[in-house]
Amino acid sequence: MAVAEFKNEQTVEWTQPENEKLLREKIYEIQSQFSEHYPLIIGEDRIYSEKKIPSYNPSNHEQVVGYTSQATQQDIEKAIGVAWNTFESWRSKTFRERANYLFKAAEVFRKRKAELIAWHVMEAGKNWTESDGDINEAIDFLEIYGRKAMQMERDGDLIRQPGIDNNLEYLPLGVGVIIPPWNFPFAILTGMTAAAIVTGNTVLVKPSSLTSVIGSKFMEILDEINLPDGVVNFVPGSSREIGDFMVGHRDVNFISFTGSKEAGVHIDETAHKKVQEQRWIKRVISEMGGKDGIVVDESADLEAAAEAIVVSAFRFQGQKCSAGSRAIIHENIYEPLIDKIVSRTKQLTQGSPVDNNDMGPVIDRSSFTNISQYIESGKKESVLACGGGTDDSYGYFIEPTIFIDAPADSLIMKEEIFDPVLAISKVSSVKEGIEVFNNTEYGLTGSLFTQNRDHMEYARRHMVCGNLFFNGKCTGAVVGVQPFGGYYMSGTGAKTGSLDYLKHFVQSKTISEIL
Repeated sequence: MAVAEFKNEQTVEWTQPENEKLLREKIYEIQSQFSEHYPLIIGEDRIYSEKKIPSYNPSNHEQVVGYTSQATQQDIEKAIGVAWNTFESWRSKTFRERANYLFKAAEVFRKRKAELIAWHVMEAGKNWTESDGDINEAIDFLEIYGRKAMQMERDGDLIRQPGIDNNLEYLPLGVGVIIPPWNFPFAILTGMTAAAIVTGNTVLVKPSSLTSVIGSKFMEILDEINLPDGVVNFVPGSSREIGDFMVGHRDVNFISFTGSKEAGVHIDETAHKKVQEQRWIKRVISEMGGKDGIVVDESADLEAAAEAIVVSAFRFQGQKCSAGSRAIIHENIYEPLIDKIVSRTKQLTQGSPVDNNDMGPVIDRSSFTNISQYIESGKKESVLACGGGTDDSYGYFIEPTIFIDAPADSLIMKEEIFDPVLAISKVSSVKEGIEVFNNTEYGLTGSLFTQNRDHMEYARRHMVCGNLFFNGKCTGAVVGVQPFGGYYMSGTGAKTGSLDYLKHFVQSKTISEIL
């Protein structure tokens, strides 16, 4: 049966009365499930361990969303064995057969969308729009990776010679470890896992402890579509206890990680230390942080630039690796553009995502404390133009904060904070602006606002980022439209939502028959 052409999932307008009624009902409904205990899933076994950790609602840190069982090293050893036993049968399926599971999952995601958004609102602190986007991206990953995988069943690009029948096959690597982040708890978890399993691998998934209930809901859906036991094994747990053990295990072939630079670098170091009886060099597919920014020259549309800067900086409280935490503005338009940015920022509403405010809480106390310290540092380095207030009496709320006249070498201009803090710097030319933009260890996303074609061409050659936008925000790369991923300390350059991304999870084999 033919598969329809890929189309990006459409956004639902949840503020329309009928949709809003449904979503509010789901938000109310899932609260009856709060404080439930979710198990480890290893093969066909559901394991409720004595050790479990709570996941809290960041808008109300007294409220426990759920408890998740914690894996031990013994559990990991068992899960790796189960994954290898399952691998032999899973790898024997065709790409099309494996893709069909992804397509089935996408249909369930659509049917359960309101419920899944409700869990994102309560556990991740995302408003309705951001939560809808998370689910849409997850569906897009399932749909596009299923289609891209089926392309891999066809012969590779080989030169044909008379008397020789040549074929190229893509073979799975084996057993991998999937370590997704908390900030896109469904989209990235889905994309990483789908890419690995559709290419024939089996995996262990270690979700973030901050959004482990959402991870459990993902596993419920895999069970609903009858994915064979052991293809995806769910092993939440302490990074200190099981993280290095999994990553360094001799029987793990690859690690797919999305998260902080510090964790990513540590994983890379651990994975590439060969241990006794290890038969392969492990692959690490890593997406890490960013210190992204928007450069604005004197020819730019200031209204459009101001809107893009505010959206890039403050959507989901700046808790995106692609968030535009820096604005680098030409001196001739510096003051009028700042006025527009500050004015828009002051119009943002802040409060519980249950009420679909523009901004909700940051994810937990550790983030709240870290961001508060950076705000104090910013007050010493630059000029506070807007915000700066913090309140953790109920949830972890930080006002959208803007610093102006930030020196290029200041902490708030160079270090990733993962926060609703925007640093603004003044420059005298596009060339200087791009030099300031490049003055970090990251290379993820960036944007240039200009009407000057020469400036665009200069930026194309010199702005160090994996995703570059002209006259638009630096967040919101669309699956299949703008393959996402950066380099330097932003990751290994894997571009999600593309055929190239899937090739990180396979190895090539050429087979030649002399006729």
